[in-house]
Amino acid sequence: MINDFMNIIEKLKNSNLKGRSGSGFPTGLKWELVKNEKADKKYIICNASEGEPGSSKDGFILKKYPQAVVEGMKIALATIDHSVAYFRAEQENKVLPKVSSYIYLRKDYYQKFKKPLEKLIGKLPITLFKKQGGYLSGEETTILNVIEGKRAEPRIKPPFPTQSGLFGCPTLVNNVETFYQVAKILKGEYKNTRFYSISGDVKHPGVYELSESWDIGQILKETKNWPNFDFFVQAGGGASGEILLSSELNQPIKGIAAIIVYNLKETNPSHLMKTWAEFFLKENCDKCVPCREGVFRISEMLKAGKIDKALLDDLFFVLRETSLCPLGKSVATPFESLLRKVYKI
Repeated sequence: MINDFMNIIEKLKNSNLKGRSGSGFPTGLKWELVKNEKADKKYIICNASEGEPGSSKDGFILKKYPQAVVEGMKIALATIDHSVAYFRAEQENKVLPKVSSYIYLRKDYYQKFKKPLEKLIGKLPITLFKKQGGYLSGEETTILNVIEGKRAEPRIKPPFPTQSGLFGCPTLVNNVETFYQVAKILKGEYKNTRFYSISGDVKHPGVYELSESWDIGQILKETKNWPNFDFFVQAGGGASGEILLSSELNQPIKGIAAIIVYNLKETNPSHLMKTWAEFFLKENCDKCVPCREGVFRISEMLKAGKIDKALLDDLFFVLRETSLCPLGKSVATPFESLLRKVYKI
C-alpha cells in the first residue's frame, strides 16, 4: 500500500484527471507542485463549498460516497510530506501529526454531513470547517482567508496556494469530486467519469455519474431528460454558465458540470438576467472596482428595462479583462450568450 502512495502522482498524471471545481487544472501537476515545495509545514483542503447555483454534485458525493472523499484526503496526506512516516505512525498507533488538513463545508453541508464525516475521519488529522461567507468562498484563495479568520475575499496571485497558501505554507486545494476520483484511481477503479447535475425543465433532475467524454446532448438523452419542447440550456453553472441552444449541444460541458434546461417559450429572458445580476451583486466581495461597479451598473440597467448593448459590451470587456477573481471574469458569459442567442442582439 505504501508503494501505491509513493507513485500516486504518476498515476494521477497518467489518468489525466483534472480538478472538478471548474478550473480544470491537472490534478497530478498540482499535487506535484505542492509536494516539491520545500517547507516545514503543508496543508490540504477539500473544498465542499459548492456555491454555484444548479450544482449539487459535491453534496451528492458527500451523501453517497463520503468514505471515498476521506480516502482521497488520506491519500493526499500520505503523499504530501513524508507519507511513509505518516502512515507508519498510524499503523504503529503512535501520535499522529497536528491538524494539517480541512474539509471546508458550506453551512447546510456541515449540518448534514458533520457526524458521518467525523466518524470516518477518526484520528486522521482532518478538521471540518464550517463555511462563513457566500459563493465566493468557494474560490481557493478566499478559502484560505476564511480559515485564517480574515475577510472572505480573494488574494492576488501569484503566489499561488501551491507555493504560499494557508498561513503562508504550501497548500493543496481540491474539491470533493476530485478527492473522490483520486481514491478511485488508487484502487484502479477510475473509468474517466464525472458527476453531472441536471435541473430545470426536465423530467428526471438529479446527479448522474457518466463519461466525461459525452457531449451535453448525449447526457440529456441518456438520462431521459431531452425535452419535447423548444429549449435552451445553461451549461457550466446557474450563474456563470454559457447559454446554448438545442442545436449546440454536440460539445462536452465546460467548467462545473451543471446543466440547467429552460423552456424557450415559457422563460422570460429579462427575468433570468435580473436573477443573475442579483446573484452576482449579492455575492460580490466588493474588493475590486471593475467587478463592484460593473455588476452594479448591469443590475441598474436591467431594473430600468433598457438594454444598451454598446454599454454592456464595454462593461463585459472590463469585467473579463480586469476583474481580480473568477467571479468578475465570468459575469459576461451568461449575459452575452443569452443576448446573442435568445434576444438576437
